[in-house]
Amino acid sequence: MNIYVGNLSFDAKEENLQAAFEAYGQVSSTTIVRDKYSGQHRGFGFVEMPDQNEARTAIANLNGKELLGRQMNVNEARPRPNRGGPGRQGGRGGRPHEGGRGR
Repeated sequence: MNIYVGNLSFDAKEENLQAAFEAYGQVSSTTIVRDKYSGQHRGFGFVEMPDQNEARTAIANLNGKELLGRQMNVNEARPRPNRGGPGRQGGRGGRPHEGGRGR
């Protein structure tokens, strides 16, 4: 199960997440999301746990708990909504082929 962990301290590292979640079972991976340009920690991450029961126990026990001075928000990760991509029509939400001067 993929688990979302929000409201992380900016001092948190993958090792801190690993240690917190390993208390409830096997952890496959931990990732703290960073800004792709600055490399700055964005305050959230993900933990992957292969056993559903262990993952649910970890979520129940760690949601609202403090890690490095911040109360974590822990829940099952939801798939990212499709934000469009190449071939997306309308660009910034306007109608395609609209714009320009005085048309």
